[in-house]
This record gives sequence, structure tokens and C-alpha cells, in this order.
Amino acid sequence: MFIGHYGPAYAIKAVRPATPLWLFFIAVQIVDVAWAILVLLGLEKVRIVPGITASNPLDLYYMPYTHSLAAAAIWAVVATVLCKPLIGVRSWRAATWIGLAVFSHWVLDLLVHKPDLPLYDDTMKVGLGLWNLPAIALFLEALLLFGGMAMYLRRTTAINAVGRFGPPLFGVLMLAIQCYVFFGPPPPSPGAAAITALVAYVVFAVVALWLDRQRTHVAAVQPMDRAGRV
Repeated sequence: MFIGHYGPAYAIKAVRPATPLWLFFIAVQIVDVAWAILVLLGLEKVRIVPGITASNPLDLYYMPYTHSLAAAAIWAVVATVLCKPLIGVRSWRAATWIGLAVFSHWVLDLLVHKPDLPLYDDTMKVGLGLWNLPAIALFLEALLLFGGMAMYLRRTTAINAVGRFGPPLFGVLMLAIQCYVFFGPPPPSPGAAAITALVAYVVFAVVALWLDRQRTHVAAVQPMDRAGRV
């Protein structure tokens, strides 16, 4: 899954308006960020095998440190614990939502991957395989993205034209990129796939940061903890 991961980012932002949208954009993809880095370092393995699924040519045959269920849970816990001192998240409640955003990555990947997601280490691999049904997989990606975005847009209001038209246009662009990933040529090498992914995640987070600044929350929908923090 690719753009569908951003649906939870938008949805959680609607619930936690004090936390920056770009942070949720990074959180939902941090597992893949780590995967790309480990592929470049040779610690996780992927092959380009056109036709291995109907919509994704990546043979993700060894990724125990990022895409096992156990690893995803560890990434989520680490993100929850470290986001307070490293990023300045002010409450454990907000930190927990960031951890849930991280863990959502594995849950959504389970829907589309063929059985290449280990439960732990490199064993007991699972995956429901919707990548072999491209139309359904693409519809799911779009449904998640625009469903989460709709929640975000309902809880915010535009302060200018960019804020009004930018998010849906950004969504359309993301969907076009997803179509290219599904139906375009395969990447030339595993390294190229990893670098392209890293660039996309950074660019998407920067665009989310910019667009989020063009909107404001319509009401104080976020409850405060006993210390008066959000």
C-alpha cells in the first residue's frame, strides 16, 4: 500500500488537531522509510520481478526488521516513547496516537501484500494479496486516502484559496502517482525503488506541512488533559 497509508494520517489529525499533519505523514510511513534505508544498506532484501503480483513488481522476500508484525509493534512503541523528547509532543495521549499511526502501516499492508509479511523474524508470512486485484486495490487506496481527507476537511476551514483547493488537488496528484506505480514500468533496481520511496515520503510530508498551514481548525475540538495540555 502507498497513498492509502495517508488516510489514517488525515483521520488522526482530525482527532488530534494540535499535532502537525506532517508528523502523521511521517508516522504512517516510518516503517517504509526504515525499509528503504535498510534496503540501501543491504540489511533487507527486495527483487524486481515483473508479474509477481498484478500491480506491484517488488518481491519483498526479506524484511524482518520493518515489516514483521513484531517489528511493527516495536516501531510503534519506540515512536510513542521518543516523540516526546525528540519532537516535543506534549502529552502521552498525543504520543499514543502517533504510535497508532505507525502501527496502522502494517495493518493496511496486510490487506494488499501477498504473503510476505512475517509475524516475527522471517517466519509465518501473511498477506491477503489484494495487489493481485488491481482495480480493488486502487479503489481501496483511494477510499482510505479521500475518506481520511474528508474527515480532516470537515474539522478544518480554509484561510485562503490554497487551503481550499490544495488538499483535494494534492489527493488527485497522489492518486495519479499511485496509478503510475500500479500500471507504469517497474523500477530499474531495488536501490532505485528505495530512493524513489524516500524522496516521495519527504516531499509528501513537506507538501502536507505547507497545505496544513493554509487551513485552521474550526473549533477547539481537542480535549485537554488535567495539566491543560493538548
